[in-house]
Amino acid sequence: MSILIAVDVGGTTIAGGLVTPAGEVLSATSAPTRAGSGTTIATIERLIGELRQLAGARVVRGVGVGVPGPVDTVAGRIAEPVPHAPDLAGQPLAALLRARFELPVYVDNDVNALALGEWRFGAARGTRSLVVLAPGTGFGSALVLDGRLVRGTVGFGGEFGHTPVKFDGPRCFCGLRGCLALYASGRGIADAARERVAGLASAPLLDAAGGDPDAITAAHVFRLAAGGDPTAGAIVDTACRALGAMLGTIVNGLNPEVIVITGGVVESLALLEKRILAAAAEHAFPQPLAATRISMVVADKRTTMRGAAALVLYEQGQPG
Repeated sequence: MSILIAVDVGGTTIAGGLVTPAGEVLSATSAPTRAGSGTTIATIERLIGELRQLAGARVVRGVGVGVPGPVDTVAGRIAEPVPHAPDLAGQPLAALLRARFELPVYVDNDVNALALGEWRFGAARGTRSLVVLAPGTGFGSALVLDGRLVRGTVGFGGEFGHTPVKFDGPRCFCGLRGCLALYASGRGIADAARERVAGLASAPLLDAAGGDPDAITAAHVFRLAAGGDPTAGAIVDTACRALGAMLGTIVNGLNPEVIVITGGVVESLALLEKRILAAAAEHAFPQPLAATRISMVVADKRTTMRGAAALVLYEQGQPG
């Protein structure tokens, strides 16, 4: 029996698992991403070593690693920026791990891997085209067209989270202006709330965070919006309209079979699906919008590990 080693590098946790070619996660392990300065690669190596031992006599077909940043697969290096694991920037991670373990190793952006997982095992199984939007702390995204993962020339293909939805908007934390991430990511929603209550002695959003504006989170904003707070409600309304506008852009520009919305914010967004789809209808042609299946998928570490395993199968020529 063959097995795949899958690793997902997150902002706080690196998760690894043994995954079958059918997408079943047999075992899992994890470790903090930042055990110390410059320790991310050593942590990845330790987890792979543990998983290789757990594999026992099974043949390890390869190792898939998803990282939180763009990957130039032609040059074989992780591109900048990698804000959640900065010591990976510029590193030839796949080559380092191949030399260390003498196994086939494939490294890509974590949302690219997630898209391959949804395409092979999940919500887009059996399709030819897929877009994944992943609003979490930041806003990741990925694109599969005609059965091929679209990476772009230097690894930035499908970065819809940093496409402008407001041309005169403020600077995004990526350095660009008016990005979708400013309005619909967890960080962007929290930052908008902090800006709204700046200088106030009291406000429901402040009270929810114990009086500390820096402690306001997107979860606070969604909860208070559901309770009728007008400030939080306005921020959530902007998030829904911004996400709807991007759905319209994707539907009109790419006409995919499936759009999967996942990531850390999706649990809150799923409750607002009708509002988001109504906003999309203001920007998308009716026929392709009606033909596009839009799915909200609550992901966990097992989902992301299946994505890293799907990356191995994809690179080894196993079709979705």
